[in-house]
Amino acid sequence: MVSRLHVPGPIRRVATLSVHTSPLDQPGAGDAGGMNVYIVEVSRRLAARGIAVDVFTRATSSDLPPVVEMSPGVVVRHVPAGPFEGLGKEELPAQLCAFTAAVLREEAQHEPGYYDVVHSHYWLSGQVGWLARDRWSVPLIHSAHTLAKVKNAALAAGDRPEPRSRVIGEEQVVDEADRLIANTEDEARQLVQHYGADPRRTLVVPPGVDLDRFRPGDRAAARRSVGVPADAVVLLFVGRIQPLKAPDLLLETAARMLADDPALRERLRVQVIGAPSGSGLDAPRRMQELAARLGIADLVHFLPPQPPDRLAEHYRAADVAVVPSHNESFGLVALEAQACGTPVVAAAVGGLPTAVRDGVSGVLVAGRDPADYAAAVRAVLGRRELLSAGARRHAAAFSWDRTADSLVEAYSAAAAEMAGTALGHRGGGLRVVGGAQVAR
Repeated sequence: MVSRLHVPGPIRRVATLSVHTSPLDQPGAGDAGGMNVYIVEVSRRLAARGIAVDVFTRATSSDLPPVVEMSPGVVVRHVPAGPFEGLGKEELPAQLCAFTAAVLREEAQHEPGYYDVVHSHYWLSGQVGWLARDRWSVPLIHSAHTLAKVKNAALAAGDRPEPRSRVIGEEQVVDEADRLIANTEDEARQLVQHYGADPRRTLVVPPGVDLDRFRPGDRAAARRSVGVPADAVVLLFVGRIQPLKAPDLLLETAARMLADDPALRERLRVQVIGAPSGSGLDAPRRMQELAARLGIADLVHFLPPQPPDRLAEHYRAADVAVVPSHNESFGLVALEAQACGTPVVAAAVGGLPTAVRDGVSGVLVAGRDPADYAAAVRAVLGRRELLSAGARRHAAAFSWDRTADSLVEAYSAAAAEMAGTALGHRGGGLRVVGGAQVAR
């Protein structure tokens, strides 16, 4: 394989790799979640800075056009790799060769240096990015989003562990990437401790929230809009219905609250927004059956994933958003809810202690006891007005513009470092640029 020296200037074009899920997919179902939101928001803001973005994702339908303009300056390229439908995420490693070939062929139609950087999302994309990096001689920036070793250490009862093949694949990508992007300090530590990542190449770049879309509003009007009674006590869950996200713990919490205060039944309402995903597909009606066993089927309302503007109305209509996940690399749902002025009760795991400021924008809960969650929900309800103001202030500190700016800095530093290394090897006398700084 012949490597081509690419002398970097300003970052002009990014190849973004998202093998297993498209930024055009609706978050909250299948494999679409916070990562999809991340790619959409970051890509748009890079384009606003004059940086073109090509997002490569696997085609999942023969009806999809090969190229879709997602927004000005952002193009989604649907790559044929394996059968269009009926292919699970665990089967995708066998299609990485086909996917990689399509990515390399697209670049080969242009002059050398067409892409300035490769940004891969999730380990499958990292495997493709590793080969593109070596072929194009541009840096590989990698965002893991979730880590197999961390997920397996916090596995929900009955959930399937991540396979060893994924662990090995993640280790390889961590070794090869020029920069690793972590959402939080906690994730950065996990990369270093569990995967041997180089701390100098591991950057903390927090995600953001769309503060124009997710903003406070008239709660009474929001309740009328989504069909919630004006006097209801509304607990909200938003996310994929799978053991990792633990919507079952919210239902058990609601049942415990009723056991403690039977009169609450007249007002309590639990909203669950999402669709089965991952191992949750094995028993797609498990949550409905659990609600029936707990005697709260009449209080729990299951809704499909909602488009962003409608989702914002649901956040505004809720008294409390509950995020009881076994692990989260960050927790964008918590941030979106807070941006709408809705306090959050969340598990004190992963990135959630960053996404939620305990005692200021919500309450963090250690452990998995429904009684502890019920107590936390009651505490939030008792201080909702104060916590609502704190939630808005906390969310306002997170900005997708700041995320995009930090990523551009990482892209530029990695490109300069790679050019310095290549020229130094050719006798140019340039030294390698030193370790990267943490972006905050």
